[in-house]
Amino acid sequence: MTHRSRPAFGVIAFFAIAFGLGLYFAFAAVQGDYGLFRRAEVELEAARLGQELAELEAEIARMENLTRRLSDESLDLELLDERARDVLGLIRSDEIVLR
Repeated sequence: MTHRSRPAFGVIAFFAIAFGLGLYFAFAAVQGDYGLFRRAEVELEAARLGQELAELEAEIARMENLTRRLSDESLDLELLDERARDVLGLIRSDEIVLR
């Protein structure tokens, strides 16, 4: 009688499944929803959005400065009206113009 020695089918199946799961989890760790590539994408997007937020905050600060300078407390409307009339060449109602 000849008796061949070969590995049991269960051992081969176990290592095949373990190897397959190892490949799956390695792939998921790199490219899955929470993998390294996704994490890098999220960090880049966060940096881009942070930069955009800083630009918008600077624009808001500039607009608030312009608005503050045009507020009624800091703007003499009668002086502005007088200068506008002078520039446009309009005659004030209290002036008498002799030609």
